Amino acid sequence: MKKYTFTEKKDTRSGFGAGMQVLGQTNPNVVALCADLVGSLKLDAFIKENPERFIQCGISEANMIGMAAGLTIGGKIPFATTFANFATSRVYDQVRQSVAYSHKNVKICASHAGLTLGEDGATHQVLEDLGMMKMLPGMTVINPCDYNQTKAATIAIAEYDGPVYLRFGRPVIPVFTDADQKFEIGKAWMVNEGTDVSIFATGHLVWEAIQAGEMLEAEGINAEIINIHTIKPLDEKAILASVKKTGCAVSAEEHQVAGGLGDSIAQVLIQKHLAPLEYVGVKDTFGESGTPAQLMEKYGLSAKAIVEAAKRAIARKK
Repeated sequence: MKKYTFTEKKDTRSGFGAGMQVLGQTNPNVVALCADLVGSLKLDAFIKENPERFIQCGISEANMIGMAAGLTIGGKIPFATTFANFATSRVYDQVRQSVAYSHKNVKICASHAGLTLGEDGATHQVLEDLGMMKMLPGMTVINPCDYNQTKAATIAIAEYDGPVYLRFGRPVIPVFTDADQKFEIGKAWMVNEGTDVSIFATGHLVWEAIQAGEMLEAEGINAEIINIHTIKPLDEKAILASVKKTGCAVSAEEHQVAGGLGDSIAQVLIQKHLAPLEYVGVKDTFGESGTPAQLMEKYGLSAKAIVEAAKRAIARKK
């Protein structure tokens, strides 16, 4: 098992803020819009350096999406920012009609996603957003795993022509990827090569998958771990190559099992290479108030849960 260490913990939303600061200095067409959540989205540095390229939309998310779509007509690259729940559930009609249908070059950047929003509770803990956004034709969906990868993804999507949904979160988590990495949209990242089971993880669950890999190694199980940071377009080639080698798989995500990464992987396997697949995710329930650690443990989004899923997948293979 390849060893991953970290010297600090940071929130992925701060990685987004750092990426926006870089874009403010390097891409004059980037414009930031926010629905009254500047501090939460870490936009302060961008706004300080580029006040003329920031639009405060207030608590008016639907209007923000419409404004962002309009800005693209003039050649601007709008980054529309708010909480993930408000960026999807509240404005799905506007995203579908004004952005996806006409393939506008809007970047929808959503913070505070998943259970790890914590104490704010079920009304804010969106667990359906990846599924909602990946179903929109032409929408690219990205869910990076740590501060550095979120920063790199933020910079990369500015160069990509087309609508993007970028998801990140509030809790501080280990920073374990390279600071100078190149982010490739649609290209999975091989975290650890293995032979016994494929673990496909996304977002905050990548670090949990790494810990699970170490636990499995202690039991003589060699896990292949792959970071699927781009939910759509999915790196089918990487998924198939891995499962053909290991013979079974686990998907791990901070999202509803229905409609998430696991379902996308299942579609690939059922059409192109049948193999056992176990899901680690939220199972048809809303969240609740609690610390991120408490919620990840209660809803089965821990390294321990991934280990158990891996063993089930291997048993089904045998």
